[in-house]
Amino acid sequence: MTNTALITGASRGLGLALARSLAGAGWNLVLTARGAADLERVAAELGATAIPGDVREPAHVERLARAAPELNLLVNNAGDLGVTPLPPLADYPLDAFAALLETNVTAPLALIQATLPALRAARGAVVNVTSDAATGAYEGWGGYGATKAALEQLSNVLAAEEPDLRVWWVDPGEMNTRMLADAVGAEEAAAAADPAKVAASLHDLIGARPASGRVSLQ
Repeated sequence: MTNTALITGASRGLGLALARSLAGAGWNLVLTARGAADLERVAAELGATAIPGDVREPAHVERLARAAPELNLLVNNAGDLGVTPLPPLADYPLDAFAALLETNVTAPLALIQATLPALRAARGAVVNVTSDAATGAYEGWGGYGATKAALEQLSNVLAAEEPDLRVWWVDPGEMNTRMLADAVGAEEAAAAADPAKVAASLHDLIGARPASGRVSLQ
């Protein structure tokens, strides 16, 4: 039987690299991202199903769940950095923080809820992509880090409530991605890890299927 994975934020960065790695191992893929053109190109390359849209929208979440009635792996990779340049918490716009929580916390939970019947049936796995900003006190990273800390605790409780699943909240470390470049500049981002190498480690984790928990890939 072919394994099926649903990956959000799959048009670039870690999501794209993991999609390529899983496709190479014969996985069936359902991919989503907001950029339709980029996502369609990726899907054509990998022979995957592309469902472009915004994971904050309930109708889109429902479409994704319907597209994967049999599901072995959910990867909540889509996320937002928030306000840039990164502001101190004293100046963080509260409306922007509320929007960031919706993207980085509420949307992953909504997709988990929508796909849980299929994941339970397959005794599958959930990967929630987090960050060391969830645990470290880095100036300017308070808004983003707070959302990732919330996602980590959500994952921790989900693992306790769904013992037949594997739930991993995964800190990929710094990677050479557009998001990191937006935060720290292109020159510093270029020195970070290649997402393909990080995706290979994540693929190994998925294959090894260790106990639920927090995982650092670098």
